[in-house]
Formats: sequence, C-alpha cells, structure tokens
Amino acid sequence: MNLSVLGDLNWPAVVVATIAYFALGMVWYAEYAFGRAYQRSSGQDLSPPERPGAVVYAIPLLTCFVITLTTAMVGRASHTDTIMEGLLLGLVVGIGIALPVRFVTGAYDMTKPAPITFAAIGAGYHIVGLTLAGAILGQWT
Repeated sequence: MNLSVLGDLNWPAVVVATIAYFALGMVWYAEYAFGRAYQRSSGQDLSPPERPGAVVYAIPLLTCFVITLTTAMVGRASHTDTIMEGLLLGLVVGIGIALPVRFVTGAYDMTKPAPITFAAIGAGYHIVGLTLAGAILGQWT
C-alpha cells in the first residue's frame, strides 16, 4: 500500500463515518450510558462539570478522523466494498488494534481507581465506533 490510496477514497464516506464515530462517543460517554462509570473508574470528580471548551470536542473529533481515515485506507487496500465487509473490517480493526492498545495503556494505569473498567469502557467505544465507521465506509465504497 502507498499513499496514492488517499486519492481513491470516498471522502464524503470518510467524513460521515468520522462524524458517526464521534457522535457515538457523545452518547457512549454520556451520564446515562457509561459516563458515570467511566468518570468513577478514571478518578474524575463526579460533581457537575463546568462548561467544557471547544478543545474537549476538537481532539476526539480529530482522533476519530485519523482512525477512520486509516480504516478507510485499509478498507480500500483490502477491497472492502460491501456493508458486511465494512462491518467485519471495523470489528477486526477494533478488536485487533483498538482493544489491545486501550487495554495495555489503560489496564495498567495504576493512577486509576478501576483501571480494567476504565480500559473496558474505552475499548468498547472504539470497537463499536470502528464497526459503525467500517459499515459506513464499506457501504459507500
């Protein structure tokens, strides 16, 4: 694979998949979903948060874009061109890359009160998010 694959990508699909992945995070980490458990496991203060600045959203959006772009490149190189192939691609990238990375960096972070819970919530988000992004990319490729 080389970087010329960037010219072959369906960029609207990459943008939509990025937004879907990011939006899932807004739901995933909301108080009514995994937000309180995530805060507790990370040692964050559970008092009502102050109004967050734009950087709180900009960095996750940028990282979702980079991960989605990388997944799109792998999908293009592997000729992923159906929704089912995209689901499988996202699942493989999520379980094969995001899960181990999240666990190796999160589960051994002894500064967290519940490092396994912290890692599991984060890894779950990336597995589901990448599966969603993969489905979108596979459908639109």
